Amino acid sequence: MSMIADFYGGKSILITGATGFLGKVLMEKLFRTSPDLRVIYILVRPKAGQTLQQRIFQILNSKINMQMKTQRPHELFEKVKEVCPNVHEKIRAISADLNQNDFAISKEDMQELLSYTNIIFHCAATVRFDDHLRHAVQLNVTATQQLLLMASQMPNLEAFIHISTAFSNCNLKHIDEVIYPCPVEPKKIIDSMEWLDDAIIDEITPKLIGDRPNTYTYTKALGEMVVQQESGKLNIAIIRPSIVGATWQEPFPAGKGFLRSIRATPMAVADLIPADIVVNLTLAVGWYTAVHRPKSTLIYHCTSGNLNPCNWGKMGIQVLATFEKIPLERAFRRPKADFTTNNVTTQYWNAVSHRAPAIIYDFYLRLTGRKPRMTKLMNRLLRTLSMLEYFINRSWEWSTYNTEMLMSKLSPEDQRVFNFDVRQLNWLEYIENYVLGVKKYLLKEDMAGIPEAKQHLKRLRNIHYLFNTALFLIAWRLLIARSQVARNVWFFIVSFCYKFLSYFRASSTLKV
Repeated sequence: MSMIADFYGGKSILITGATGFLGKVLMEKLFRTSPDLRVIYILVRPKAGQTLQQRIFQILNSKINMQMKTQRPHELFEKVKEVCPNVHEKIRAISADLNQNDFAISKEDMQELLSYTNIIFHCAATVRFDDHLRHAVQLNVTATQQLLLMASQMPNLEAFIHISTAFSNCNLKHIDEVIYPCPVEPKKIIDSMEWLDDAIIDEITPKLIGDRPNTYTYTKALGEMVVQQESGKLNIAIIRPSIVGATWQEPFPAGKGFLRSIRATPMAVADLIPADIVVNLTLAVGWYTAVHRPKSTLIYHCTSGNLNPCNWGKMGIQVLATFEKIPLERAFRRPKADFTTNNVTTQYWNAVSHRAPAIIYDFYLRLTGRKPRMTKLMNRLLRTLSMLEYFINRSWEWSTYNTEMLMSKLSPEDQRVFNFDVRQLNWLEYIENYVLGVKKYLLKEDMAGIPEAKQHLKRLRNIHYLFNTALFLIAWRLLIARSQVARNVWFFIVSFCYKFLSYFRASSTLKV
């Protein structure tokens, strides 16, 4: 028997951020391994035209790419519906808004949560790097503070697990499993967001975040401080995953040939972590925190770079090789990715290889009576890429003492069922599964269309060669017409070739 799976049996569990990717995968794993759990409460923001039951139905029919070891992509809750046929009855959706005081939860629902909740998994957050500081503080800091206040009123609560990020202290090179203080107290930041106007907040944001790259990493660090300060007598743990597999930019921009050049350091470590590994660690931490009740708040790093490193250069090669093997349909250009290391080269390739083809394609769309869209798409992709540059040009060292300690505490059965040993991850297999899932579920492409997609790539390659040859000949012709030096070089090359051929013919005649 799995001790962890047995622990969650009969439990009432509250998950924030359950409609997000990580929250869905967490729910799936809980139901699949502990189908006899009592209930999972999920906080759902009201949505016009959709009831809470419709939102649950939407979650249960999610199709998500799973990427751990040899697990293939599938409808996320497919196996759950087999082992737990009444799963829809065990999900209790509660209308809530994390932007409001007390999350705008009704008195009846609040009373139910306070009375029955045994475990809290706090996954909700804004992960937008360019989010306004006021909004980022509200979701990543204030909401955490309010949830901790709720937790302190829950008589049956056994563990509070907070999902942070390994990049909350990305201004440091080496990061230990400790909470690092921020220069300004979280309470002061929360209070100031209530009365400062947007213009002033915009002005002070760079000074507040300091040497961190964005509001996301800054507010996640503040959120950790809030957890430390407001924990009281609660059993709390913090998990810091690095780049969670599915939040990594979906590979179809590269697979479709939209992105051709990336400003990145090829030898920098691509610290990706599959979502299933994050979820397995999260459930193991929930069990350990509730059962063993550590004396202090433990932080667990969920990273791959220190145990199973793969740099961006190698990752790029493997991604492109996979797109050759499993090409996406109707590619814009042949998949390719060059790494640049300075701003001038990046700007040049953005203009020549990204924006110029997009403008030309939009011109073609206008001529054929269609709405231009490629330039807008390209600008959005480049803007996203610029926000990621900080992370793909640096490497970090994360200590993993607590994570390795927890692994040693698991039984052989739990190590198998809740495997979070990233050393077992095969990166090539991971990438192939990822691309396969994107092709099949995200882009809804038929696997039978792979031969035609390969033929399309060959046509794109031939067009590319033909275009480059024509461009070279035109440039060379213009150069010859305008430059005497170019003409002299051209005549020298032609004369040399003629003499070489004459010599070759004469030698052949003598041998005969």
